[in-house]
Amino acid sequence: MTSQRKKSLILMVISVLIAFFCMFSANIVQTDSGNIKITTGTIQTDVGDIAYKLYTPKTATAENKAPGVLLLHGYQNDHETNAAYAIELARRGVVVLSIDEYGHGKTEPGLLERGFVNHKVSVNFGEESEADKTYKKIGGTNRYKILMNFSNLSFFKEYYSKDEDGNSIKNSAEGGIEGYKWLSELEYVDPTRLGVSGHSMGTWASWSVTAAYSGARNSAGKDISPKATVLQCGELFRDSVYDSSVYFNNVLLLQAKYDEFSYFRDYQHTVSDKLLSTALRKEFLGITQDGKWNTTYGSFDNGTARRMELLYTNHRLTTHDSHGLRVAIEWFTEALDIKTDLASSNLTAMNKEWLNLAALLLTIVGMLAFMSFLVETRVFASVVQDKPGKDGILKGKKWFNSALISILVGGILYPFATQLGHALVPIPENIFRMTVGDGLITWYMFVLLFTRIINGIIALKNKKKTTAKKSLFERGWSTPEHENSIDVLHILKSVVLVMVMALFVYFFVALYNLLFKLDLRIIWPMLSTFNMMRLGQFAAYILFFAAYFLVVEQKALVTLRTKATYQKGAVGFLRTWLRTAFVMCGGIILIVLIEYIPFFAGVGPGADLLFGSTFGGPFMSLMILLLPQIIVYSAIGSYIYRKTGNIYVSALMCAVLACWIVTGGSSFI
Repeated sequence: MTSQRKKSLILMVISVLIAFFCMFSANIVQTDSGNIKITTGTIQTDVGDIAYKLYTPKTATAENKAPGVLLLHGYQNDHETNAAYAIELARRGVVVLSIDEYGHGKTEPGLLERGFVNHKVSVNFGEESEADKTYKKIGGTNRYKILMNFSNLSFFKEYYSKDEDGNSIKNSAEGGIEGYKWLSELEYVDPTRLGVSGHSMGTWASWSVTAAYSGARNSAGKDISPKATVLQCGELFRDSVYDSSVYFNNVLLLQAKYDEFSYFRDYQHTVSDKLLSTALRKEFLGITQDGKWNTTYGSFDNGTARRMELLYTNHRLTTHDSHGLRVAIEWFTEALDIKTDLASSNLTAMNKEWLNLAALLLTIVGMLAFMSFLVETRVFASVVQDKPGKDGILKGKKWFNSALISILVGGILYPFATQLGHALVPIPENIFRMTVGDGLITWYMFVLLFTRIINGIIALKNKKKTTAKKSLFERGWSTPEHENSIDVLHILKSVVLVMVMALFVYFFVALYNLLFKLDLRIIWPMLSTFNMMRLGQFAAYILFFAAYFLVVEQKALVTLRTKATYQKGAVGFLRTWLRTAFVMCGGIILIVLIEYIPFFAGVGPGADLLFGSTFGGPFMSLMILLLPQIIVYSAIGSYIYRKTGNIYVSALMCAVLACWIVTGGSSFI
């Protein structure tokens, strides 16, 4: 064994061992050093199985029944996004059930089971007007109607929840009603002390669960209606939109100051004190005068307690905001009569997230070390090839201008192409079921189309200048031995190597899921195990991801290669990575600046101001996840290309990881 292979093997083993220790430690955090029992399973319903994760404190027994809380995650998330609330409540003696809602995680029913109607409301429910066109009919794909009806709930009056075509909002609780019933029937749960909390999409599900069980009694005649509802970035609506028999006990609204979604800030551009004086907010608080932030109104004794807590964070980060978590704990403690000696400020859940992130990054390092080991073997040695010569390097202004074109193409297209693909482009919905995945591949295809057009224009200019056409090898698409033709065997070996590397990562994801019931992630879904449906979706989407990453990385790593590409050592890698990241991330960074600079300045989200709220929301919010991912992809791509000179291994490995993240846990119809 060569010294290089030994070094790679040692690095791989060290990375894997430390990653395992991180996951072991994360499990200690989520079980509170063994004081909480973690179980997973499914709840059978008429429309399919609902997946769950249950947190049971050891103090909860049939003789000493504990209060219970149902947690409902947001759009594009899964049960694990609720981990902070689940861990902290369970540490305080609460039995916590966190489910995967329709179309998310391992739950079988898709978002179509939520239902839709052919109209939408573009203001707060109860304040709409057909004359003002704030209540209007819509057409388009089923997924578009679903997305436009997320805030339309199944307990609303038929004017909202049904249409003349026979469509209806069937179950806006998205599995929450069945989950609440299942939780209430556990022998160690006190059914008279139950609460509900949800984030974003999960707040609408929370409203729906609470409405379904308002005044409900179990077979023993006990009142099992939720005694508290905590909304993490929730929408409010007027009492007139639902039947007067429905009521809500002790509701806490956690309001993100910088919420990217217009319906969670009453369709205003910003969250300000003006919200406290609106009829909608005063009706919610049960007062006639202007309200105040961070102030409790009403009484817990009769269920009229109401509070709006202002959090200085954005939409997605609300789930793990320590201020919001403390207030939620205090709210549930009061409403559910939780007996605990732990202060609300005693929080440990975020430690789990950092440990998960460390394990994720270390596993990727281990994968790259594994690749370095494999390419030193006889089987995969031929995958390594020479890089095109230094004579093709672009310098100075030429490099920057070429990079700038890529950045502008990606950035300008992002808000429009993603949202169009998300809802309106007529993609076959029985094949391509991933809603955000549809937005991404539409963006990818637009980027590839415009890149092709620009490259064609450049080729015509070069032809007029009698500039010699570069060979396939010089453009990174082939080997020196097949300078002007595709080396099929070389590509096939590259694909096999990528598959082996992906299986290396998947093995550890499956292992951690088996041993600790944890994925490789940080707050939101990243790498999780597949069921058969999601594996099929991976197969459907991977070609689009592969095409995009091949073109983008070929541009960033080959066409825009610099002296750093050939420079050995850590300095060479860092210089390559920075330039590659600039090309791959520049467009997203541009949109981030356009979106958030005016938002933080108190004017409103840039996308809403420039393009309208239709192009705000999901994909603007998604940038907080997408940007760090692309930075990591650029590091992976830079390392692999510098190591092998092979753009296929570099780009396809990034494509596999990106497609895995989208199809492994995000929403489907």
